[in-house]
Amino acid sequence: MREPLKVGVAGIGRMGAIHARHVLELARETGACQLAALADAEEERARRFAAETGCRVPIFSSVDELADSGVCDAAVVVTPTSCHREHAARLAASGRRVLIEKPLTGSLEADREFSAELDRNHPHAVMLAFQRRFDAPLQYAKELLTGGAIGRVFKIYSSLEDSNPAPDGYQSGGILPDMSVHNVDEILWLTGQMPRAALAIGSRLYSHRLTTCREDFDDALLYLWFSGELTAQVQVSRNHVSGYRVETVIFGEEGQIHVGRFEQKPLEVLVEAYGRRGASAPLARRVFAMRDYGRPLPEFVDRFGPAYKNELAVFVDCCRGGAPFPTSHRDGLRAQQVIAAGMRAVAGLEQAAAIEPD
Repeated sequence: MREPLKVGVAGIGRMGAIHARHVLELARETGACQLAALADAEEERARRFAAETGCRVPIFSSVDELADSGVCDAAVVVTPTSCHREHAARLAASGRRVLIEKPLTGSLEADREFSAELDRNHPHAVMLAFQRRFDAPLQYAKELLTGGAIGRVFKIYSSLEDSNPAPDGYQSGGILPDMSVHNVDEILWLTGQMPRAALAIGSRLYSHRLTTCREDFDDALLYLWFSGELTAQVQVSRNHVSGYRVETVIFGEEGQIHVGRFEQKPLEVLVEAYGRRGASAPLARRVFAMRDYGRPLPEFVDRFGPAYKNELAVFVDCCRGGAPFPTSHRDGLRAQQVIAAGMRAVAGLEQAAAIEPD
């Protein structure tokens, strides 16, 4: 039997703590991995996590210390976006394979530079955390799509709306680069294509007044055109005050597939496929139960908790078997290329044409 993969987690904030808990759970459930170390610039935060979970592991105050320690075979990087490149590169150079929370770096130019650097020196070192690809409801929707349940697809709509503003002090490169990177990767994954053109529209409506985080918009749309009479629409917002909303609708010539709907039931995700008007029953219908962690957590964990854990399990399996990752830095670059194209054609209130009164 192969030895368990020794995993270090760098950054024990709200998402890093989730990844670390999942490492501990997989260790108990499968024996495929073990939590080998924690690293955080705020050592006390890491110590609180270790005390709460009862894990006895080395705690480091920097990624450099973690990389030099030799205690881990692989690492999960959940540090601020501005540090992703430095920390992932340092760990890759020390021989570790790395799972990085999105986005890759936060800007197109830096994504290009870092991707080129990885391609030259460590082409198989990085898996980018696009958890939607590991989400059971979306995987089922893709099975229906590729199985021809709704015929030729001509439009995909993907929404992601938070109920609160970004936290105070949060560092964001803009609502589209920060939030819609998940939606864009989902669409590229579902279609298997890159769009040929993009347009973004944004506004500042409400939640920007409630946080010290500075973003260009708190509500935005991204419209994508593909070849072959196919479009996609992405809607992101920090203003859905009634609760977290995540929905995907896939439109085809013979029907549509709907993933999720807002009913204030965060632990249930409904996937339905409908045929043409007049059909007596849905083509398909499944309810997926999400996980109740039994503690207050960020709202996106209620929706995607099992996907985050599935993603980590795949990362561990690939590392143990020496296999390539199903997602990589190249996927992050592609998503950022799409968003950057939209931002080059961005329109806000100041760009909009005034409507003349009668």
